[in-house]
Amino acid sequence: MKKITSVLLAGALLGTVMAGCSSGSDKSASDSGSKSTDGGKEPSIGVAIYKFDDTFMTGVRNSIKANAEGKAKVDIVDSQNSQPTQNDKIDLFISKKTNALVINPVDRTAAGVIIDKAQSANIPVVFLNREPLPEDMKKWDKVYYVGAKAEESGTMSGELIADYWKAHPEADKNKDGVLQYVMLKGEPGHQDAELRTKYSIEAIEKAGIKVEKLEEDTAMWDRVKGQEKMAAFLGSRGDKIEAVLANNDDMALGAIEALKAAGYFKDGKMMPVVGVDATAPAIEALQEGTLLGTVLNDANNQGKASVSLATVLAKGDTPSKDNIGFDITDNQYVWIPYKKITKDNINDAK
Repeated sequence: MKKITSVLLAGALLGTVMAGCSSGSDKSASDSGSKSTDGGKEPSIGVAIYKFDDTFMTGVRNSIKANAEGKAKVDIVDSQNSQPTQNDKIDLFISKKTNALVINPVDRTAAGVIIDKAQSANIPVVFLNREPLPEDMKKWDKVYYVGAKAEESGTMSGELIADYWKAHPEADKNKDGVLQYVMLKGEPGHQDAELRTKYSIEAIEKAGIKVEKLEEDTAMWDRVKGQEKMAAFLGSRGDKIEAVLANNDDMALGAIEALKAAGYFKDGKMMPVVGVDATAPAIEALQEGTLLGTVLNDANNQGKASVSLATVLAKGDTPSKDNIGFDITDNQYVWIPYKKITKDNINDAK
């Protein structure tokens, strides 16, 4: 009887060992990062955002989460506006053999190094909202970019100011026929900041309006910094300022706070202020009449296009309009169009 019991016990132990080996093998296959979806398993996508407390990128993050539902498993991390931190996050994604990457780079010039790492691991990468240099985009055929053309948003910002100037002769405070303006710029060297600044002024000039720049400074896309810079502009230039252009809504809203403190937006004292992004707080400012206009930077479709593109790449498929739902230009670029938003078409942004 003891011999039979021993044999049965040995058999049970052997079955347990074999089951453990089988389980370990399955886990290894699951963690291998293979482009196969293992009979319907959702691919994994690592998403690194330059910083979470950016209003526009919060909208993009929310879109990525919503549009990944049932299609891909996304892991979204905060790079805390630090390129070294982002590099560490990307290294971790690569070590986990993530199937695809979506990167909103802190520094667009760092894209080349990121591409090299991704290519070595054969992990496709989609850059988002901050466009890498053209030479970096050409490094590999599994590199894509989703964003909007900054020059388009700049042109629209300038047109909003030009339309106001022509419709309101009283905006020319000193009656010299010249638009005296101040500019709040985003991050130095960022393509959106440089192009929005350049093309907004060109649009005003193309409308036949002479311009004079009174002040220009960077507020780093930040609302508080925008308020501080605008307060300084008012301190040095006062009522000589006839318009405020900001590279994004957060800086525009900061400028509005400084203008309110200086007595604007009551008793008929107005100042045309324009921004870019059409964020929820900006829409509120449009409704109350303190923000003249903004330009819809489509966070929802940027997020949707990014995660759709990354999902197709993660599965080892070739992206096309048929499988991502967006046009692809020059085999690598998905451009999301801008739209001018004023109080008259505010529902388009909502």
